[in-house]
Amino acid sequence: MSRPGIFGPPRDWPAQDLIGLSDELDPDLVVLAYRCGVFPMPLHNAWFPARMGWWSPMRRGVLLPDGLRVTRSLRKSAKHYVTTVDAAFDEVIARCADPRRPHGWIDHDIVDAFTALHHRGVVHSVEAWTPEGNLAGGLYGISVGGLFAGESMFHDPDIGRDASKVALLRLVSAMQRDGQADRIIDVQWRTDHLASLGVIEIDRDEYLGVLDETLALSAPDWAAERGRTDRGGEETGA
Repeated sequence: MSRPGIFGPPRDWPAQDLIGLSDELDPDLVVLAYRCGVFPMPLHNAWFPARMGWWSPMRRGVLLPDGLRVTRSLRKSAKHYVTTVDAAFDEVIARCADPRRPHGWIDHDIVDAFTALHHRGVVHSVEAWTPEGNLAGGLYGISVGGLFAGESMFHDPDIGRDASKVALLRLVSAMQRDGQADRIIDVQWRTDHLASLGVIEIDRDEYLGVLDETLALSAPDWAAERGRTDRGGEETGA
């Protein structure tokens, strides 16, 4: 893979989710990939000689901020948590990367690259805390223009009922806060769980067609988000 035009024109991509391979992963490449509609995911235990796969799903899972389904039970759960932004990134990504999680895929290369991007202010975490101050759930992802690409989310099975959903609710609030209704949350693939929250599927061509417009939008004001604490659904200053 070479730069620029590292992935080539989309018309030349294979008609499958996996569109490239490499042994290289660095923060700049990750940002470039998302701008091209591509994301990295390691090829653990695969027969491919490369260790990193580059993916652009034929059917992309996306959540439009005004499309989030908030049930009565989720609103009730939200009252039991305090949510923050970028307050515990290292712990969130470590919990998401816990090798004991089923279908875990986040390796040291991913952690290193996204941690570096967090320090640059490009990758952000959202946390959900119990009133006692324990981390109950969270998510992290990369913010490029009006696109937030969610990488992973987790909840603590003992203390975190609905905590990852509550973190998502806070993320959606951040994406909507200044009236930029056309921002998009990319979740890579639609699952039944994500579909229950309002995630839809669009085909690759449609996703790439709206990507440039989305990237041209302003990102949420993450500095302001770090200064907001949501306590039971009511925002306060830091």
